[in-house]
Amino acid sequence: MLHAKNFIKKYKHFLSAFIFLFLTLWFFYLKKTIIPKHIMEAHLDAKIPFVRQFVLAYYFWFAYMAIGLLYLGFVSKKDFYKLELFLSLGMVISFIVFIFYPNAQFPRPMVKGDDIFSHMVNFIYNHDGTNNVFPSIHVCNALGVHICLINCEKLKEKKLVKKLSLMASLLICASTVFIKQHSIIDVIGGMILAGIIYLVIYKLPKLHREKQGVAYEEQ
Repeated sequence: MLHAKNFIKKYKHFLSAFIFLFLTLWFFYLKKTIIPKHIMEAHLDAKIPFVRQFVLAYYFWFAYMAIGLLYLGFVSKKDFYKLELFLSLGMVISFIVFIFYPNAQFPRPMVKGDDIFSHMVNFIYNHDGTNNVFPSIHVCNALGVHICLINCEKLKEKKLVKKLSLMASLLICASTVFIKQHSIIDVIGGMILAGIIYLVIYKLPKLHREKQGVAYEEQ
């Protein structure tokens, strides 16, 4: 009983992850209520082939999010909170864009076939509407997990883990266009958003600390 209490006390920060339940409900509400006015499509989209096998990477996004949160939650509370903030900001900012710039993707292809990959793609098409695609939350959050993992001190020397994380995040980003769930425009939007959040969470505080250090030395 004592061990259970100590465990709960040590890892109670996991409870803050319930914020994602609220964000998920908000996401589905916007999916149901927003009427798109802008179609996200680029000339390059027509040149990108449809590769149904990439649906595995698309689905892996959910596991990747969970792995990142669980790992950092157990090894570094500070980095866990940074990842939680990164993912939350990415979703909230995307939701605001959806509201003020209601958008949708180009018409998706008809996927025929009785193989497992075709069924998996059609499941996504049938349960995820075409609206609210720019910027891509899939891309922004996948990059967010990778960024937070490689900036964790506990992973500083774990080069293999970093490489596997990079591979996973890139495959997830690529999957969004190869299964025609997003336009390349959405992907670029998700990458830019991830870059901005990275600057806010990691670079700006570092610059602030450096300035404080210089000011302290000059005193």
